[in-house]
Amino acid sequence: MSEALLFGLLDLTGTFAFALSGAIAAQQRRLDLFGIAASAYIVACGGGIVRDVCIGAIPPVGLSEWRYLAVALLAVLAVIAAAPLVRRLTYPVRLFDGLGMGFFAVTGAHRALDFGHGAEAAILLGMVTAVGGGVMRDVLLNRIPLILQKEIYASAALLGATLEVVGEHQGWSTRWVTWTGIVAGTGLRLLSLHYGWQLPRFAPRERS
Repeated sequence: MSEALLFGLLDLTGTFAFALSGAIAAQQRRLDLFGIAASAYIVACGGGIVRDVCIGAIPPVGLSEWRYLAVALLAVLAVIAAAPLVRRLTYPVRLFDGLGMGFFAVTGAHRALDFGHGAEAAILLGMVTAVGGGVMRDVLLNRIPLILQKEIYASAALLGATLEVVGEHQGWSTRWVTWTGIVAGTGLRLLSLHYGWQLPRFAPRERS
């Protein structure tokens, strides 16, 4: 499998996972079919569109490639068809959001490097790709964005993007480096949800 095909498939996998989270969140808000589809697409492609605008990839792949819209609509159909199963999950939006985040952190960082940007920009844009769609979803549906809550979220995306960038700069095989970044970012996010891990907080000291 070529590198371009590998990252294309990984990007579509992340798109599907994020579209699932967007569709489920919209369904929980009792939106109609168009609202569910719009939410799924915005979540799935929003972060990637922001990334592509930043790196100069115009038009953004999320707008120019029909596959992204098709995958988002496929996710909508899957959510509607499997509604009883989805309702049994404890936190379905966070679950699929975490899965998509790991894929997008890595593919976003790789795409930034592929367009000639440096390591710092690639890491940050990988994180933006991973969390941007989720922020748009939460703002659109009047939810407190996950990135502002007391959870390990953006830092997990940062981990995945950093591993990808470091691995590529060291000349390591993208095949295993990429999967390492995906597993590490997704694993940290899902484990933090399961065990309730949070980043430390630093409250100001009370005056005596």
